[in-house]
Amino acid sequence: MIARLSGNLVETTADSAVIDVGGVGYLVHLSGKTMAALGPVGGEVLILTELQVREDAWTLFGFGSAAERDAFRSLTSVQGVGGRLALAILSILSPDELARAVGQGDKAMIGRANGVGPKLAARIANELQGKLGVTGGAGATPVPRAGAAADALSALANLGFRPAEASAAVNAAQDELGPDAGLDALVRLALRKAAK
Repeated sequence: MIARLSGNLVETTADSAVIDVGGVGYLVHLSGKTMAALGPVGGEVLILTELQVREDAWTLFGFGSAAERDAFRSLTSVQGVGGRLALAILSILSPDELARAVGQGDKAMIGRANGVGPKLAARIANELQGKLGVTGGAGATPVPRAGAAADALSALANLGFRPAEASAAVNAAQDELGPDAGLDALVRLALRKAAK
């Protein structure tokens, strides 16, 4: 089983990325939220993964946090929810939002994802009732990059920023400062960007 990948981002599409790990390029399917947190092609990334083996294909799915991977596993345990549909749901809802929607039986919120009709949304809400906890803390912090960017992301999360806000601010700061930016400069600029 492939549990995580750490390497260089060499290519992206609308819903997938190719990560070079020691000269081997892994095609990884990602949610929209994780795609947005990856950063520019050529940068270092660290992605948690889930490998699904079928008769006709081996498919690798990637996640920016352990909470997102856990939510994916729960979603794919529901009949009628495959890996791509689970990613579509996680592109619309964070793990916390999904847990709240399931906990409140909010079928409309779950049904916002492409490919999720009212019956499937109801099945997801019913079958996952009590199986998804609201996440928080370090497990909910995305890990889109290695090095200073990952440390900056952790710093913003510790200051109380939501994972998506922290990730967007760090990505914007690193895009402006470049891949060799130091931690102090990265955190200062990310805080300014997050405050806007």
